[in-house]
Amino acid sequence: MIEIRGLSKKYGKKKVVADVSVTIQKGQITSFIGPNGAGKSTLLSMVSRLLDSDSGEVIIDQHDSKKIKSNDMAKRVAILKQSNFLNVRLTIKELVSFGRFPYSKGRLTEEDEKMVQQSIEYMNLNELQDRYLEELSGGQKQRAFIAMVIAQDTDYILLDEPLNNLDMKHSVQIMKILRKLVDELGKTVLIVLHDINFASVYSDRIVAMKDGAVVKEGPTQSIIQTHSLKEIYDMDIPVQQMDNCRICVYFNS
Repeated sequence: MIEIRGLSKKYGKKKVVADVSVTIQKGQITSFIGPNGAGKSTLLSMVSRLLDSDSGEVIIDQHDSKKIKSNDMAKRVAILKQSNFLNVRLTIKELVSFGRFPYSKGRLTEEDEKMVQQSIEYMNLNELQDRYLEELSGGQKQRAFIAMVIAQDTDYILLDEPLNNLDMKHSVQIMKILRKLVDELGKTVLIVLHDINFASVYSDRIVAMKDGAVVKEGPTQSIIQTHSLKEIYDMDIPVQQMDNCRICVYFNS
């Protein structure tokens, strides 16, 4: 379980995250939604310790995250940010192998190799694993970075808009894989999503942010409702029920 307690972050006079408290249950997909500039990505960065908070604390499995050693933290929490730029010539397999660094320190064991291969297979990258990143499409590259995060084999996986640069087919594929990681391997996924329909169909819980604060949180069905979405997005968004899924029809709102 991750407990976010009173987390705040300022840039100059602007409060980007304002006293946010949220509890993330294990074994679920929790999606963070909300308008641009709501503080979602900043919050994830503070949870993963990529960014220091101005105040508040993050408790991971009853341990203060600030007191967890860096290498131990890397075995508990993996994060994939929006922009992933590497000025190094790497193949997919070499990139995915970086996910094992907290365990192997660069000297891969047989178990590390097995985990790397499983992660590559998870993302359907078998046939591309010896290709260089510079040769890949944006979507293929994104899948390779997600494979690296999977190879890190953490209980908690944090993904900041991982569907960027992906077409519909690969977006659905990735969300199905994340669902599989949760349902079959017991992982806990925190994900920032802009497409509320992906959040609706694949999430267990939704945390909605606006102006740096949490305005709504709860089980997905309780958030994907017209009156709740109005408060989050300032739009009248009709919601239709389709095959046990709530679909937001915001294109014409």
